[in-house]
Amino acid sequence: MTAPTRPTGAELRSQLATNGYVVVRSIFTPTHIAALREAASRAEALGRDGTWPNVRIVGKQFPPWDPAEAKTKGIWGVQHLLNPALPDSKAYAEVYFSEEIISVARDLLECGDDELVMELFNMLVRPESEFALRWHRDDVGPEATAEEELERLAEPAWHAQYNLALYDDASLVVVPGSHSRARTNAERSADPYEKDMPDQLFVELGPGDIVFYDNNILHRGVYDATKDRATLHGSIGHVKGKGARARNVLQHGIGSWVENCRFDELDGDLRTRAEGMRERLMKMGQAAGKVEYSQTD
Repeated sequence: MTAPTRPTGAELRSQLATNGYVVVRSIFTPTHIAALREAASRAEALGRDGTWPNVRIVGKQFPPWDPAEAKTKGIWGVQHLLNPALPDSKAYAEVYFSEEIISVARDLLECGDDELVMELFNMLVRPESEFALRWHRDDVGPEATAEEELERLAEPAWHAQYNLALYDDASLVVVPGSHSRARTNAERSADPYEKDMPDQLFVELGPGDIVFYDNNILHRGVYDATKDRATLHGSIGHVKGKGARARNVLQHGIGSWVENCRFDELDGDLRTRAEGMRERLMKMGQAAGKVEYSQTD
């Protein structure tokens, strides 16, 4: 079977600029996805039983999360896949720093490897009970006025954020085009958990498909407790992101371990890329100083 044709850089940028998201099909082979499913299952089990404390707790959308609640409330995500203390971190690093993903990030950000910054790599999983996120933009709060929204949305994104599905996944719901405009009156007055937002679209991914999206597109997550889910949720930064990206990234606690993170097990060019991106993250964090949470509910 012939692999799907990858969109050109110009096509990727055009779709992202117009819609706020772009899908690339079958970015990894079925064999690779099968191996990643096994690693994901192990990480998910460690998160559910409390062995791995870096998890997202059902009922709370944004950090910080209390790991003591993992067994009582359940989890909807596993954090810090690149932390070397997590078993299989090498497998996740090989994905995060892979040419398959990095090449798309370079095209979207129109830059070279030497301008890319290591950011977040987490996993979204099936909750034990039905769970949904409210409509939101990741780094613009719901209280923002239309003028404040437009001011923030006019700023360059300086990042490439994505979901890589290991199983069929239609959990991400977006309003196409909303990344470049203020909310409409209907969107502003809607219930935060509105199930039928005007013009909404469920982003349908198959195993190995990846969606890159502007994190300030109006979006939500709707998670089905009856279906397996292991979706790798990452972001790759640009050195020009500076303080804004520092807030987005460091609020997740990555600064507590990244200084001791090494990629000695990676091969050749992959290791060089990983070390460079890690060093640029550390410099960004040092320059930013103390960071606050973008949102806390």
